[in-house]
Amino acid sequence: MTIAARLVTTIAAPLDPESAEAPRVLYWPNRRVLVQRGDTEVVAVDMDVLHAGRAPEVRFPAPWSRHFGSVTVSPERDAALFAGVHAVGATGATRWEVQHGCWDGSCLLLHLSFDEYAHDKDHLYADSGSVAISADGRVAWAHVRGPLGGDGDPEDDQELWVVLDATDGRALGRVNTMTVASSSEHTPHPDPAQMGLSVGEGEEGPPVLWGRWDGQQLTAERIGIERILLAVSPSGRHFLTVDIGQRSLSLHEVANHSVLRELDAQDSVPAHPRSTSADRVYWDYDAAFIDEDTLVAGTSECDARYGTARHWLIDVHAMTLRGEISYPVPLSGPARAAGGGTWYTISEDGTSVHLWELAKEN
Repeated sequence: MTIAARLVTTIAAPLDPESAEAPRVLYWPNRRVLVQRGDTEVVAVDMDVLHAGRAPEVRFPAPWSRHFGSVTVSPERDAALFAGVHAVGATGATRWEVQHGCWDGSCLLLHLSFDEYAHDKDHLYADSGSVAISADGRVAWAHVRGPLGGDGDPEDDQELWVVLDATDGRALGRVNTMTVASSSEHTPHPDPAQMGLSVGEGEEGPPVLWGRWDGQQLTAERIGIERILLAVSPSGRHFLTVDIGQRSLSLHEVANHSVLRELDAQDSVPAHPRSTSADRVYWDYDAAFIDEDTLVAGTSECDARYGTARHWLIDVHAMTLRGEISYPVPLSGPARAAGGGTWYTISEDGTSVHLWELAKEN
C-alpha cells in the first residue's frame, strides 16, 4: 500500500551548500524556523510567514567557523546560541557568553576567546556538546565540559548538563552527565521544563538522558544505553528511540521511560525492489511524529545503494507499517520532524527544503 504525501511548501536554502552546513528545521508549538549555518553567519528563516512570496530572514554573525561547534536559534529568532569548543554564547551583538572547559580532551585550559586556538589543528577536531532552547524561550539547555567559568576547581573537567537563563546566561542548575562525549544532540519537549539528550561516546554505548527543570533544581535520568533519541510526540506523552545498530524503533512512555512497543526493520520492511541480495534493512537516524497516532520513518540510508530512498508511515498504537509514502518529486535522505503534522526532506543538491504533510484522502 502506498500513501501520498502533499508538498506544503519549498524553501530555498539561504546559503550555498558548498560552504555551509545542510539546512535544518527547528520547531516549537505553533512555530517553525529554518536554520542554516555558514562559517561567518547563521541564517534563520521564518517558515510560517511569507512577505511578497519570500520568507523573512534574520542573520547572525558567527563567533567561530562551523567546524568548531553547533548552533540553535530562539523561537522568536531574536537570538542565536552557539555551543563551541570553549563557550556557549548568545549573539547578534554578543549578549552573553558562558565559559566552560575545553572540549579538546588533552587541553585543560579555560579559554577566554576563539583566537587562542583558532589555528591549532588539534582543536579543529575537538569533541563538542550542544545547546537547545526551551519551548517557551526562557531557558537554554547546554551540554558542556566543565568547569564553568567562575567555578573554584579549574581541573574539574566532568561533563555537565546546564540550564541557563536565556536572557543573561546565568547558570540556574546543573548535573554531571557521567559521560565522555564525542558529540551530543538535544531533543526538545513541548513542556519547557523537560528535555532529552543523546550523547555519542564513540565506540562506547551512547546513553540517552532525560532532564527535568522545576525552576529550582535540574534532575537527569539515564533512560537507556546504545540508543539514540529521535523525536517526541506532539502531546509530549511519548518519545521514539532507535538502537545504534538501527535495527529497531522503540516507542517509550515519557512518564516512566518504559518501552511500550517496538518495530524491527528487518522483520517488517520489505526488501528494496532493486535488491538482488539479502542486504540488511535498517532504520534511519531520523524520524518524525505526524500526530499522536502516526509517524514517518525512513530506510533511506540502507536504500542508498539502490538509488531510491523509501519512507514509511507507521501506526504508533500498534507499531506496524501502514504503507510506503509516495512523493510527487524525487526523494532524498531521511524524514525529519517539523511539527504541526508535517515533516521535511532536503533536496539532493542541498539547495532547498521540502515541507510535507499527508495528502487528504478523497
